[in-house]
Amino acid sequence: MNSVKTLRVRVWLLLGMLVLPLAAAAVEEIVVVALFADKAMLRIDGVQRLLAVGEVSPEGVALLGADSEQATIEFNGERRLLKLGTHISSHYAAPKVKTEQIWPDSSGMYSVGGTINGGAVRFLIDTGANTIALNGNDAKRLNIDYKKRGKRVVGETASGLETVYLLTLDTVTVGQIKLHNVEAIVFDGPHPSSALLGLTFLNRIDMRRDGSLLTLEQR
Repeated sequence: MNSVKTLRVRVWLLLGMLVLPLAAAAVEEIVVVALFADKAMLRIDGVQRLLAVGEVSPEGVALLGADSEQATIEFNGERRLLKLGTHISSHYAAPKVKTEQIWPDSSGMYSVGGTINGGAVRFLIDTGANTIALNGNDAKRLNIDYKKRGKRVVGETASGLETVYLLTLDTVTVGQIKLHNVEAIVFDGPHPSSALLGLTFLNRIDMRRDGSLLTLEQR
């Protein structure tokens, strides 16, 4: 009788040794779909999982922390800090092409974090804007002396003609995508309320939509 019990235990141990590595190896893709305070919606191999901090998905993905900007996950003993729209595939292998995936917000707009000349900024993607556009307050925060560096011109906006400053930004990044010498305009005032990521950036990358998912890809 004892030998039968021992055999059963050994069988279960062997099954456990086989099943656990296969479950971990099965995860091919993780996408951050939505972020909340202490919660994150992840799409794991096509299945959406809403995880609270401290929970582990059936696939073995653990959520260690989350807020409205980013989430920290752990999988296969590796921790990763992920932002909204971040896409991980092939067991965290570094992508050959630099991409950024963005989901719309509740109002249907696409916004994404990035940098201008190394300073953090939040962009609103606007395919109707001919150029990157900043307000004067953001330019000052980013240490851009637009009145000295920029060329004063008259630009046509939705509200009519306005005086703006045309200049070239040293670097603009969105996720892993980085461009140099990007033209922009600065309004000497509080508008636009969000920095606009316009065509002087978008025309130099590839952009595609898959349903509501927007993907930016560096050429």
